[in-house]
Amino acid sequence: MSSLKLDVAAIRKQFPALDQTVNGKPLVYLDNAATTQKPKCVIEAVSAFYRHDNANIHRGVHTLSARATDQYEAARERVRLTLNASATEEIVFVRGTTEAINLVASSFGQLLKAGDEIIISALEHHANIVPWHLLKQRIGITLNIIPVTPEGELNLDALPALITDRTRLIAVNHVSNALGTINPVAQIAAIAKAHGVPILIDGAQGLPHGPVDVQAIDCDFYTLSGHKTFAPSGIGVLYARRPWLDDLPPYQGGGDMIETVSFDTVRYAPPPAKFEAGTPNIEGAIGLNAALQWHAALDWPAIKGHEAALLAHATTALEEINGLRIIGRAKNKVPVLSFIIEGAHPHDIGMLLDAQGIAVRTGQHCAMPVLQLLGAPLGTVRASFAFYNTLDEVDALVCAVHRAQHMLS
Repeated sequence: MSSLKLDVAAIRKQFPALDQTVNGKPLVYLDNAATTQKPKCVIEAVSAFYRHDNANIHRGVHTLSARATDQYEAARERVRLTLNASATEEIVFVRGTTEAINLVASSFGQLLKAGDEIIISALEHHANIVPWHLLKQRIGITLNIIPVTPEGELNLDALPALITDRTRLIAVNHVSNALGTINPVAQIAAIAKAHGVPILIDGAQGLPHGPVDVQAIDCDFYTLSGHKTFAPSGIGVLYARRPWLDDLPPYQGGGDMIETVSFDTVRYAPPPAKFEAGTPNIEGAIGLNAALQWHAALDWPAIKGHEAALLAHATTALEEINGLRIIGRAKNKVPVLSFIIEGAHPHDIGMLLDAQGIAVRTGQHCAMPVLQLLGAPLGTVRASFAFYNTLDEVDALVCAVHRAQHMLS
């Protein structure tokens, strides 16, 4: 069911937070790469859990515990369907992409030794840089970096030469949070597999902009964050091929990740329980289930057309502002625009936009290396759009930037 035009007005009615004023102006929410707003179905699913089914999951014999467990495991099946994973055992619930990558760095890292190499890219979020630095400090691994072009694209011609017989993992993002660049992850995975190297994809910014198929990508690990995908905060997913989950040691110890415990020995539960110590974010998983069901029913061809129109209109209009420079000009990108204005600090621009009801993100966006490489050491103003944004909101942003620039001149 693909329409020629997306009914944005109907979609916006599902998001209560969008219908408000900020500083006396209609809210224009353009901070979607930081977190997305939540549709009514997600809010209602979390509320219903607290009103009717609030109990801890697994092993409880009473009715509320059984209902909560059923909903939690239904969410796991929904994630499996969403990512086209082979089995629910390959879906581990975590707090978000940051924890998912830290889990891999900690558990996979226990298989590594000094001198082993991991490849990341210059486009990465700090969540896919710092965990590997910690591993480097702990055991002495080496980090090799895929370079980025002046347009903000990965230079994949350099990748094969970075792979050596000591390369143990390639870890790259699906979409750059700072620039919007969409990386050719299936191509990168093919290069990795040709060299017998596993690959991890930071998918935090991928799923919000369309369906993801981990089998088609052919990756070993894929991560996502619920709050980037219209679901609650504090819930995320690590997808991992089952053989990895069988072989990797646990990330944390505690309740529900064991089969037996004595003071002499511990026998761990099979995946995914092996990696889910303690009481999880049950309501977050239930909200994620609701968000992903809603997400699956969307008209994605129409959404992609609408997002492309938002990006094109915003790019053209912002380019006409004297002294404004867009950072990141990848040919293939989601509707994210990072820019700087000559003589103005990004934070000052952001505050002046907020006074006009425009919510953007300013600063380094947890991606300091790439912004420094591309000549934005103070950071950027980032306007990140979702499909519930409108062309009128693009115009409101452009007018607000003009006013802010005039006030600072």
